[in-house]
This record gives sequence, C-alpha cells and structure tokens, in this order.
Amino acid sequence: MYDNEHKCSNIGQNEKKMIHTRNLTKQYRSGGIEHTILQNVNIDIEAGEFVSLLGPSGSGKSSLINMFGLIDVPSSGNLILMGHDVTHLKERQRVNLRRGSIGFIFQDFGLIEELNAFENLELPLQYLKYSKKIRFNKVNAILERLNIAHLRSFYPKQLTSAQKQLIGIGRALVIEPDIILADEPTGCLNSTGGSSIMQTLNSINESGSTIVMATHSANEAEKAQRTIQLFDGHIITENIKQRL
Repeated sequence: MYDNEHKCSNIGQNEKKMIHTRNLTKQYRSGGIEHTILQNVNIDIEAGEFVSLLGPSGSGKSSLINMFGLIDVPSSGNLILMGHDVTHLKERQRVNLRRGSIGFIFQDFGLIEELNAFENLELPLQYLKYSKKIRFNKVNAILERLNIAHLRSFYPKQLTSAQKQLIGIGRALVIEPDIILADEPTGCLNSTGGSSIMQTLNSINESGSTIVMATHSANEAEKAQRTIQLFDGHIITENIKQRL
C-alpha cells in the first residue's frame, strides 16, 4: 500500500524482520522543558512472533506502539518496518501504509456506537475501496473465525466488554494486516474476559500473525512468546518463553 512518493530503501539483513529499531528516541517539550519518553531503544521483531511490551504507565510502551503503528515519529534513531525505512515518511505515506498493513486493537475497543458489529468490521475495508461483495465475504469470514457471527446485527451498547473486544480484534484482522498492534487489549476487561481475549490473540498468532502487545500486566505479558520490559523509556529486561 505504498504510494508513488514512497522512496523506501531496503535494509539488507533486516528485510525479513517485521520491526527493527536502532537507537530509537522520543522526546517532547512542555513549558520549555524537554522530556525523554524513549531513549536508545533497540528492538528486533520477526514475522510470526507474539511480543509483549511490559511496563507501568509512563514507561514508553504506548509511545512505541504509536511509532510502530506510524501514528507518531521518532525524535532520532531508525525505525525499519517490514524491511523498509519508515523513519522519515510523510504523513500521507504513513496513512497509506498504516491502512493496508497494520491492524490496531485498542483498550477502549474504539467501536463506533452508531454502527452494528458487521458495519464496524466493514469500515476499514471501505477505506481500502474493496467492492461491496468482497467486503461482505471478508467480514463474514472474520465473524465465523471468531465465533461471533450471531453478534453481526448487535450494536456496541448491546455487547459485553469481551464481545466488544472480539469485534475490535475482528476489525484489526479483516484487512489481513502484516502486523497487529494491541495497546492494553485486556485493560477494560475482568479476569475472565481478559483470559478469553488472550486465548484469542494466541490463536491468531499461532495461525501466523505477528502481534505486538503493550500491557502493564505481567500475567498477560507472560502469555506472549517474548516479553520486553520497559521502565522510564529504557529496555531493562527481555525474556523468551519456550512454547510447548
């Protein structure tokens, strides 16, 4: 989904990595004072991995998610996404790449209250200009995959929090993204709903999808293949879980 202005450069050995950062830094100024959110962050995420970014509020994990999702840009350093340097893309280029290649799952679900479940899932496909028939088939396939076809005509106010998040996951999946970014996907759920959503994310990952999840919950983070722990903008530990 690159436009003609996207003069991307290949990065040799990093072409097979979904995400590659080197010395990534994010700063902002407030009241004349410079604040550092991320400092010299180096991360490599391979295709098909499920990686959790673990840390408390203010640790920088949501800032990383926003940069991986091409919503924000680094102050310095390099960000390589799907083998291309996206560090200095123009806004139009970021939007085009984001729409077709990156699926987002939000803590507060991000559903449009005036649209039913089917319509919420269909919305990102409309931005990609799929025909009505293709949109219909793609949405129905996701509803069946997530076992929520019975909710197709329900509006958000009629759904439980866990059901809303399943619709949110479906909306991320329906564009068949290269990367799924989940920012605190269980943050608004009780333990039962949270466990169910984590099982769904694991199932999606096992089918081949690359997932990066930000969370403050060590329990949820452990359910990913790999955990990168952040504190005050620095990576302090990294743990890999061996799947049975």
